[in-house]
Amino acid sequence: MSQDPERATPKKPSRKSKRFTLVLSLSLGVLVIAFLLVCFIIGSGVHSISTMALREYPGDKVTALMVLVESEHHTYRDRNRAIWALGQLGDSRALPLLQKHYTGKASKQNNELSQYELEKAIVLCKGAMNVGAYIWRHGFWGTS
Repeated sequence: MSQDPERATPKKPSRKSKRFTLVLSLSLGVLVIAFLLVCFIIGSGVHSISTMALREYPGDKVTALMVLVESEHHTYRDRNRAIWALGQLGDSRALPLLQKHYTGKASKQNNELSQYELEKAIVLCKGAMNVGAYIWRHGFWGTS
């Protein structure tokens, strides 16, 4: 006598299936936490260099960072951090300045303006997707 398919008891998930689901869930959780941590670190870095620039050059964040990039009174390290922050902010007002300094030639990062950072910043200021920036710009730590 055959059983009615609607009355058949559902199969319990196997141990292997449960273990796979647990490992997958934990892995995804770790990846999400790591991504959010990286976003927080990036946002904190942008906030840090922006605060430094705003202390010396009051106004808005982007303008202060642009002035810092042009300043001969700051180290190349700080100027390169300002270039990086401008890229992370993705504000198109910085494009003329970034393009002015971009030569495409190899550079020594702490002895001159970093061509690598300039190139990345130009791409981001032209509107390239930066998912991490969306997170830290609108995150609870706030960098506006």
